[in-house]
Amino acid sequence: MDPVEVAAVPDAGPGHAWQNKCPWGTPNTTSISCSLADVMSEQLAKELQLEEENAAFPEVVAVAEGPFITGENTDTSSDLMLAQMLQMEFDREYDAQLRREEKKINGDSKVSISFENYRKVHPYDSDSSEDEVDWQDTRHDPYRADKPTTTPRKGFIGKGKDITTKHDEVVCGRKNTARMENFAPEFQVGDGIGMDLKLSNQVFNALKQHAYSEERRSARLHEKKEHSTAEKAVDPKTRLLLYKMVNAGMLETITGCISTGKESVVFHAYGGNATEEKVIPPECAIKVFKTTLNEFKNRDKYIKDDYRFKDRFSKLNPRKIIRMWAEKEMHNLTRMQTAGIPCPQVVILKKHILVMSFIGQDQVPAPKLKDVTLSSEDMKKAYYQILHMMQQLYKECNLIHADLSEYNMLWHDGKVWLIDVSQSVEPTHPHGLEFLFRDCRNVSQFFQKGGVAEAVNERELFNAVSGLNITADNEADFQAQIEALEKINEDHVQNHGKKLSMFSSDGDPPLDDE
Repeated sequence: MDPVEVAAVPDAGPGHAWQNKCPWGTPNTTSISCSLADVMSEQLAKELQLEEENAAFPEVVAVAEGPFITGENTDTSSDLMLAQMLQMEFDREYDAQLRREEKKINGDSKVSISFENYRKVHPYDSDSSEDEVDWQDTRHDPYRADKPTTTPRKGFIGKGKDITTKHDEVVCGRKNTARMENFAPEFQVGDGIGMDLKLSNQVFNALKQHAYSEERRSARLHEKKEHSTAEKAVDPKTRLLLYKMVNAGMLETITGCISTGKESVVFHAYGGNATEEKVIPPECAIKVFKTTLNEFKNRDKYIKDDYRFKDRFSKLNPRKIIRMWAEKEMHNLTRMQTAGIPCPQVVILKKHILVMSFIGQDQVPAPKLKDVTLSSEDMKKAYYQILHMMQQLYKECNLIHADLSEYNMLWHDGKVWLIDVSQSVEPTHPHGLEFLFRDCRNVSQFFQKGGVAEAVNERELFNAVSGLNITADNEADFQAQIEALEKINEDHVQNHGKKLSMFSSDGDPPLDDE
């Protein structure tokens, strides 16, 4: 086989370097002989191609080297790596185009737009570019607020036409903007402080008033969250009191909630170890009065006019009234228990938590009178029992329930039990007889609807309980006489500074001692 002449580019000397760079120079070629098999070899073809590329492009400059293509040990044999490198280069070019668009659109305007959300590469990953604008390096920053100029004592600066007083619109506007830093931290003022923003006095005063209103509202909400009833009346302070009762051995365990109301929540608990001073029943009812005042705003009339607590009421803050409400129920239950009226037995009182005996069995509370279905004999028996208890309350306990209805009476062990006596007042209360008449109406209507033929109307029941024997043809006149008696009693107490023990049994108004 005849040898074939193949042209190759030899290494050029330093004297002929300009010939290699000049495209019109004549290359100095030498002929080397090789076989046809060597010419057909792929390895030889690659080598020749690399030599030609190196001769034509001796130095290859990377346009932008990213984190994927820097380093000597980069593995380029993986298709995934190559794809990531290509994608990174494309993203960088795309971001550079976006920056150029931003600069073209914004120009020197104070209000600018940004394509930051459309960029592919994060700012801290991208290299610094000449197209980026660094406002920190510029002398005129449109977003940098001008410092408020201080006004001298004389009240103005400048002379002649250039005089500027402290009431200047621009000066006042910048001062008002700087004053927004004094607002509460939770009041969002935006980025207006960092700009050359000028607020008029009217706008600043409106913002200031709104900031103060929001601050007071936030304080009220925080106070309500901390001190008011939460999670069914078990706020942190209430939980601490309950934990102390359990740790002291007074209660064994608290099982759960059995009743909820507007003013209180009742929990069931098992009694602990009894002591010599106190007898703790096996099952207890824990009545937790809600510490929020929303439900007590309209209930203060039951306690502020009660002569047992009238002197203390005016000296207490509103939150201590709730503790007094619990104390009042404890005293009323003690009176009823002494008179032998079926009611819960008081165990202990801790601030706004009242522990009593449980009316029921095995965590099941006794049903209310409105929820139980009784026979005619039991209904008749319950009616006479309630009539007797109302008379005992009025004459022996010197109390009026003031909220007596089928909702506050329980049926347990074949008899009626009275509960919820925190609002009970004495008959000498300025509205005591009105409360009694309301109780008589509720009891009379319930048993008349229940089919008790012996149930009398509210006026006859009122006279039977109080013994006043008020006569009237209609209900309006009857209530008018009740109000007249209450007025006489109130005037007597205000004039003599003491209460009357009881109304006269013969129905006459209270007599003056003189």
